[in-house]
Amino acid sequence: MTARETAGEQPYADDLLFTDGLPQMDDEVGYRGAVAARAAGITYRQLDYWARTELVEPTVRGASGSGSQRLYGFRDILVLKLVKRLLDTGISLQQIRTAVEQLRASGIRDLAGTTLMSDGASVYLCTSNDEVIDLVSRGQGVFGIAVGKVLHEVESTLVDFDAQAPDAMDELSARRAARSA
Repeated sequence: MTARETAGEQPYADDLLFTDGLPQMDDEVGYRGAVAARAAGITYRQLDYWARTELVEPTVRGASGSGSQRLYGFRDILVLKLVKRLLDTGISLQQIRTAVEQLRASGIRDLAGTTLMSDGASVYLCTSNDEVIDLVSRGQGVFGIAVGKVLHEVESTLVDFDAQAPDAMDELSARRAARSA
């Protein structure tokens, strides 16, 4: 029995990291550990360790004693695959654990509409072009600039300037004209 179940809580009942944008899956349908591990690209040992340490617990059915089978839901397997991908980028399991805890604490329920990024030292949650959150630094905001958006703003500003005063010279043009005269 997990610590959550001992405390009388349902594992992940309100902590699902995926809610929208995914196929409707029957919550009673589960995948055995070996299938979940293979689908996520991890070893059964990793799966077992992550379940025992409550990083990714099965939401369909947890282990309830010797010989019992854990059953993992579709969303559980998605989280397992994400953890594996983050490990592949060089993020430590401890940092991944912190990032997952931060996602749950910040109320993120739909990862399907987000992007996770990593530089090998941290995990960043991108919810829009302008919002990037460092999950390993406990939700510290990171300044993000969408270069394409700025480029279009500059283009439209310059077009507006040309339309407003087609004969006006910018400062550099004025200096050049003064030197050549």
